[in-house]
Amino acid sequence: MPALAVDAAATVAHAFTTCDAAARFPAAPLFAPAAVVAAAAAAADKPDVGAAAWSADLSSALYNVDGWGAPYFFVNDDGDIAVRPHGAATLPGQEIDLAKVVARAAGPSAGGGLGLPLPLLVRFPDVLRHRVESLNAAFDYAVRSTGYGGRYQGVYPVKCNQDRYVVEDIVEFGAPFGFGLEAGSKPELLLTMSCLVARGSPDALLVCNGYKDLEYVSLALIARTMGLNTVIVLEQEEELDIVVEASRRLDIRPVVGMRAKLRTKHAGHFGATSGEKGKFGLNAAQILSVVSKLKALGMLDCLQLLHFHIGSQIPTTALLADGVGEAAQIYCELARMGAAMRVIDVGGGLGIDYDGTHSAQTDMSVAYSLEEYAAAVVAAVGRVCDRKGVQHPVICSESGRALVSHHSVLVFEAFSASAPAANIDSATAYLLDELTDDCRNDYRNLMAAAVRGDFETCALYADQLKRRCAEQFKEGVLGLEHLAAVDGLCEIVARGMGVAERPRTYNINLSVFTSLPDMWAIEQQFPIIPIQRLQERPAIDGILSDLTCDSDGKVDQFIGGRHSLPLHELPSHGTRGYYLGMFLGGAYQEALGGLHNLFGGPSVVRVSQSDGPHCFAVTRAAPGPSCADVLRAMQHEPEVMFEVLKQRITDDGATAAALARAFGAMPYLSFGGSEVSLESSGMSSDSEGSAAGAAEDDDDEWEFMRGLTV
Repeated sequence: MPALAVDAAATVAHAFTTCDAAARFPAAPLFAPAAVVAAAAAAADKPDVGAAAWSADLSSALYNVDGWGAPYFFVNDDGDIAVRPHGAATLPGQEIDLAKVVARAAGPSAGGGLGLPLPLLVRFPDVLRHRVESLNAAFDYAVRSTGYGGRYQGVYPVKCNQDRYVVEDIVEFGAPFGFGLEAGSKPELLLTMSCLVARGSPDALLVCNGYKDLEYVSLALIARTMGLNTVIVLEQEEELDIVVEASRRLDIRPVVGMRAKLRTKHAGHFGATSGEKGKFGLNAAQILSVVSKLKALGMLDCLQLLHFHIGSQIPTTALLADGVGEAAQIYCELARMGAAMRVIDVGGGLGIDYDGTHSAQTDMSVAYSLEEYAAAVVAAVGRVCDRKGVQHPVICSESGRALVSHHSVLVFEAFSASAPAANIDSATAYLLDELTDDCRNDYRNLMAAAVRGDFETCALYADQLKRRCAEQFKEGVLGLEHLAAVDGLCEIVARGMGVAERPRTYNINLSVFTSLPDMWAIEQQFPIIPIQRLQERPAIDGILSDLTCDSDGKVDQFIGGRHSLPLHELPSHGTRGYYLGMFLGGAYQEALGGLHNLFGGPSVVRVSQSDGPHCFAVTRAAPGPSCADVLRAMQHEPEVMFEVLKQRITDDGATAAALARAFGAMPYLSFGGSEVSLESSGMSSDSEGSAAGAAEDDDDEWEFMRGLTV
C-alpha cells in the first residue's frame, strides 16, 4: 500500500456540516479533506436539469410489463397497474384498476370498503375463462388448419391450484370443450369426481396419475360407475396388479393408460423429472411387459391412453416436437400390438414467460406462443401417425401452469425501509479527531487519496481504517460513536468514488415462505412491481425483506437478472399505502406455502368485470387465517389457551376483549387500527363493558365479509 507521509499529531480540519457525496470526488490539486467533502456535497445538491419528465410509459418499459403481462396487465394513464380481464378482446371501459380493487377490499367499511387485512390475493375469474378458451381455441385452430383427424380434449391438473372456486370455474368454463381434470392423490381424486359430477361435461376426461394403492384404484373405478370417463394411468409396472385386483373385486372393467419414460429430456431445473432417469413412468421393457400381461388377461382393449411428460417450462417448440414425436412412435407401436388406443396425453410443459424475454435461455421464459405450442403438438402427432398408418388420436394436455398463473395477483404492503446513507454532521465528524494515531493516519491517507482521485488506493485505506477501528472497538479503545463516524465517513468516500449505493431494504407485510415458496425453494422469479405511482420515477434500488425471523425470508433476485428492484420513497409518516404486486403466481404457490413463524395465507377476493362505475364487482371476499386458525393447524387449542391466559387477567374485561381479538386477528401486521371479530377466534371475553361493545360493529363487518357471495 502506498505510504503517504503525514503528521499524526496535526489537527485535522473539518467542514462536515451536512455532507453528501453522491458524485465522484473531482481530481484537483491537494487541499484540505474538509473542502473535498464540501465540494462533493455541493455537486450532489445540484438539480439534474437534464432529466426528462417521468411517465407511466417509462415505468412500463422499466418493469417490462408489456413483455410478461400481455395481454392481461398494463400500466394505465393514472400510473396504476390495470387488468384486461378478457385479454386483447377487452373493450375500453372494461379495464380494471388494481389499485382501486385494493382500495375497495382493504378500505374501511365506513368508506365503502371491506376492511380485509393485507396481504391480499386478488383472483380474476374472467382471466381464467380467457385462458381456458384461448388454450382450446389454439388447439382447435391447429387441428382445423392442418387437417388433423382427431380433436383436442384437455384436462386441468388440480395440483397446480386446488382452490375450490378455481377448479369449479375451470370445469364450468371448459364444459363446452369437454375439458376435464387430472388428479394425483386420493383427496384430489375426490374433489375432481365431485366437481365433474356437479358441473362437468359428460365427455370430460378424469385422468388419474400418481402412485396408487388399492383404495385409490377402487375409488377411480367407482367413478366410472358414476358416468365419469376415468382413466387410470400406470406410473409403475406393479400398479397393473392392483388395477386387476380392484377390477375383479368390484366387477368394473377399467380403462387404463400408461406413462412412458421418454429419452427426450430438456436441461434446467424443470427438466429434472424427464428423460430415462425421471421419477415417473415405464421404460421400453416395462411397457412391453404390461402389454404382455394385459394380453394374457384378455384386457388389452382396456389400454387406451399413452401419457408422458417432457418437463415443465419446455423452452422451445423444437424440443417439444422431438418429445411428442418420440411418444407418438410409442403410441403407434401400442396400436400395432392390438391395444385399443384412442388418446395421447402430452402432459404438462406449456410454459409461462415470467420475465417477458420470449427466449429459451433460462427457466423463466419460453420461446413460443400458445398458438405455436398447439401447432407443434398437433403437427408432431399427425406426422408420426400418418407415417405409421394409425388413426389420429384425441390429443390431451395437462397445461395447469399456463391456465392459472395469470389469474391472480398477490398484493402486499411495504411498511418501512432502511434509511439512506447518513450524512456526517459537525459533531460526529469531530469524533474522528479522537481516533488513535494509527487510525488517524489511515484517515488522513484516505482523504489525501480521495483528493488525488486515486480511487483504488482510497478503497484500500477505507477498508484498513474500518478493520483497524473494529479491532480497537473490540478492545475497548474506541466507542460506538467512533465506529459510526468512521462508517459514515467511508460511506461518503465510497459514494464520492462513484461506488453504487447499496440497495435499501424495504420491509414487507408478507411471509415469503407462505406466499412465495418457490422463490426461496427453487429460486423461481416472479414479476414484482409497485401497483401504483408508476407515473413517478422509481429512483431507489431496493430489496424486499419479509416478516419472518429467517435470513432466507427476502427477495433479492428479480426478473431481468436484477439484484434490486426500482422503488419509490415510502409515503410520509401517517399515510398508508405503498403496495407491491406479485404477478403470474397463480400456480403452485398457494398449496406449497407453509406456516413458518405461523404466518398463514392472505385474504382473498374474487373480482369480475362489470358495468359499474369502476368496471368491477367483488363477488367473494374472505379474510386470511387468523392466529387461532394457524395455531389449530399445529395442534394447539386456542380456546383452552385463551381460558388459561384469562385466569391471569385482573381488570374489568377490557384486557380479555383485547386478548380475544388477538386470537381472531390475522398474524400479519395491522396498521389500520380496526378491530377484528371475536367470533372468528371462537372465543368470548365475557365482557359487557366498552371493549366488547367496541368490537360489536366489527363482528358484523367480519361476518359480512366471510359470507359475501354473489
